[in-house]
Amino acid sequence: MAPQIVLLHGFTHTGASWDPVRAALPERYRALAPDIRGHGSAAGARPVTLEAVLGDLAAQAPGSFTLVGYSMGGRIALHAALRLETRIRGLVLIGASPGIAEPGERRARRQADDGLADEIESASIEDVAARWAQTPILSGQPPHVAAAAHADRLRSTPAGLASALRGLGTGALPSLWGQLGSLAIPVTLVVGEHDHKFRETAERVAAELPRAETVVVPRAGHAVHLEAPEDVATIIAERRSRFRATIR
Repeated sequence: MAPQIVLLHGFTHTGASWDPVRAALPERYRALAPDIRGHGSAAGARPVTLEAVLGDLAAQAPGSFTLVGYSMGGRIALHAALRLETRIRGLVLIGASPGIAEPGERRARRQADDGLADEIESASIEDVAARWAQTPILSGQPPHVAAAAHADRLRSTPAGLASALRGLGTGALPSLWGQLGSLAIPVTLVVGEHDHKFRETAERVAAELPRAETVVVPRAGHAVHLEAPEDVATIIAERRSRFRATIR
């Protein structure tokens, strides 16, 4: 049976953002990259909630698979791993966080995200895409990467992205910091060399997990899978084989 992989994209992206990684995976792999609610072909799906997205994943994913998530997709992947652990062979998280632990900080972030969602809802998708590209954590991307990311963002709608921010944003999702110790499956944390914030987060997460490793990709920023898709494909393939051997 072909190795099965599910790839979860980040906020403002779609499953198509994984195309370079999928192309770089060995031919024997079968990779599913769905559009998460509020994005791309699922822009009009409602409600956009964690429960609904986890339900979609449970229904769409194969019986046993490796789960890979970037940024928002990584947060969702962590929640999915705690719910569907018996089906997931291993987890690969790219530039991801378990959320905001401090309740007051999380409430403040949710208020800020709700305000930003209101602004997104009243803008054009072209303006939203251009604005999101200016996010500091995404600065310094090579021109071809930035252009591909911009084109991918145009596949969504302002209403869909606003709903996703309200329902799946960092402020909306509960923190998982206190549950990391119960996650028994192997986890690989992938971060770009220049993504200093998430390198620190990855080190903290790895210290909380029973079976974890951190991989730093040279010369890459936050969106490692967009900047270095071949490296990410290699990491996924190597870990997938290791996950399988460990579980046996």
